[in-house]
Amino acid sequence: MNAYVTGLTARDAAPVSRTEAYIAQNVFDRPTLVVDGDAVARQYAALAQGLGRARIHYAVKANPAPDILLRLVVAGSNFDAASRVEIQMCLDAGAQPAQISFGNTIKRASDIAWAHSVGVTLFSVDAEEEMEKIAANAPGAEVYVRLIVDASEADWPLSRKFGCARDKALGLLDMAVALGLRPVGFSFHVGSQTRRAAMWAPTLDQVAAVWHAARDAGHTLSLLNIGGGFPAFYGQDIDAPAAYAAEVMRLVTERFGHVPHIMAEPGRGLVAEAGAIAAEVLLVSRKSENDLHRWVYLDIGRFSGLAETEGEAIRYQFGTDRDHEPTGACILAGPSCDSADVLYERQPVQLPLGLRAGDRIVIRSCGAYTSTYSSVGFNGFPPLDVVVI
Repeated sequence: MNAYVTGLTARDAAPVSRTEAYIAQNVFDRPTLVVDGDAVARQYAALAQGLGRARIHYAVKANPAPDILLRLVVAGSNFDAASRVEIQMCLDAGAQPAQISFGNTIKRASDIAWAHSVGVTLFSVDAEEEMEKIAANAPGAEVYVRLIVDASEADWPLSRKFGCARDKALGLLDMAVALGLRPVGFSFHVGSQTRRAAMWAPTLDQVAAVWHAARDAGHTLSLLNIGGGFPAFYGQDIDAPAAYAAEVMRLVTERFGHVPHIMAEPGRGLVAEAGAIAAEVLLVSRKSENDLHRWVYLDIGRFSGLAETEGEAIRYQFGTDRDHEPTGACILAGPSCDSADVLYERQPVQLPLGLRAGDRIVIRSCGAYTSTYSSVGFNGFPPLDVVVI
């Protein structure tokens, strides 16, 4: 490892996590994500308990660290992969092809053919041309149609880009049959970081209407992919994972009755809280003598792992060695020369008034969507390092 100061103090409200203890005991010369593999395994077990008979397909894009994939293979997880590379990583970790779904609705034809050649049989689709690609390159494959759902209450909505409108859904099922594919059901995504299970109800109502219409039209449906949305703690209260997942399943059963196979694709909700980033303060300044807020610049920013601060949607929590000191509002920014690299300005962050360049800062609940969003070499800054303990 590398070069920060040791001695991170514990928060008064909670014991120090394994990740923060590890950070305190080691030195780093670049921003480093530390993930607790045991915490990932515990979260998997809690979600699996709540989901009951639903099968977990971990959203690999959240964090594809090989050690995490290996832990999840051992735990019995299935996987949702968005690319050929992610499929190969799952296979390398010991997953069987039958445990992997190719869940991206936008796929290269050659990647479809490759996935089919290694034994992947389940593909997502939301358009006619994609259906034709799958039929030509993965003949006889199982397909599920992704639906667009109306904007949800999620902190990170996932609408418009993926899925088809409900008026196209049945036509795509008919097309799959005509092309010799096996249409097995539907998928949707309620939106990432859906903080309360009750927020799923309106989305489930929309999908259930399409599901029952397809059944009435003669389609034998066996698979419902409820996607992700399972939340992590970013300062606002959320339900415990088992209770949250159990309530989601209650809402699903209430609307769909018995579905032979239910898939869930937690990513953030599985790995986010298991990770923390060791970062460093590079500069503390004020833009004028009467500026109300300090600017605090870190050695990590939007382009080096914290992309989800876009629109200040995800509100990360911070810890420093000075947490016992008085705090004040500050604008938080990254190190790059891009003016968009500002993390929190509309809602300033409370940080110790004594914070100085060279101080360490720990960013909590960073196990998801940080290492995979980290750019390679923008402004010459290295990508986010990852350590799984």
